[in-house]
Amino acid sequence: MTNIVSAELGGEPRPTADGKAAGSGEPEIKATKQWTDIRKRFVKNRLAVVGLGLVALLFLTAILAPLIAPHDPYEQDLTNTLADPSGDHWAGTDALGRDVFSRVIYGARIAVIVGLASMLLATVLGIILGALAGYFGRGVDSLIMRIADIFFAFPLLVGAIVIILLTGRGVLPVVLSLALFGWATISRLLRSSILSVREADYVMAAKALGAGTRRILLRHVLPNSIAPVLIFATTSVGISVVAEASLSFLGVGVSPDTPEWGTMISASRDFVGVNDIFWAVPSAAVVLSCLGFVFVGDGLRDALDPKLR
Repeated sequence: MTNIVSAELGGEPRPTADGKAAGSGEPEIKATKQWTDIRKRFVKNRLAVVGLGLVALLFLTAILAPLIAPHDPYEQDLTNTLADPSGDHWAGTDALGRDVFSRVIYGARIAVIVGLASMLLATVLGIILGALAGYFGRGVDSLIMRIADIFFAFPLLVGAIVIILLTGRGVLPVVLSLALFGWATISRLLRSSILSVREADYVMAAKALGAGTRRILLRHVLPNSIAPVLIFATTSVGISVVAEASLSFLGVGVSPDTPEWGTMISASRDFVGVNDIFWAVPSAAVVLSCLGFVFVGDGLRDALDPKLR
């Protein structure tokens, strides 16, 4: 009993008669086994593996864009505009003679930056506010959830457009606008999960042993309620990629001369049915990137399901 109390309050476990620390190594072994089981369940999901491959391809393309792209994405050749696919230009050229394939490759950088940055900002903000609302409840819960309701009242794209029109176009305004209208869902997910965890026996035991609020939140509540947030955050990266492309398609995203998939799709609208490769290649990049993150999120959902452990 003394060993249990000592370990719970952060003290060192006392050695047993054979000189070894009581229970030392058991949490590590258990955690390793859990991660091994999660990895095995994830790998069994074929779509999740495919999605992981698509996500890896997206990241490698973004990182190695200068090495992969056959041409400068900004270089114009007005003597060779709207060219058909060839050995020199694999996806043809656009109305300004720029290589479409190279611009699609460099567009992966914008997708990765916006997708990851907006997800991280929204997740951090959502976790902080969701944890406060779920654990403390009452007035704190009501205040945070009413603020979240305000953001729920605006559709993602409409709210983002308003923010961008007020702050100006660019990567940073797009990231901030998507994060600002994305944290509310994460906050509500975490709040709901914490409400079902905060009254658990192990949380009550930690309180009885004198553990502080910070320790209970970080050691007991959050680790056992964070799974839905991780799943949604992974999926939301794909949603952010589509949202960013949609904003650029509407003319309120990044700068028009920046290699970006939504801008390329918008510029190719006049060639639908005439030369479909101009819009098909960037559209395929958007779809495959989104599907990759959705498949990974679906795989994480199955892998982290406690009913399968």
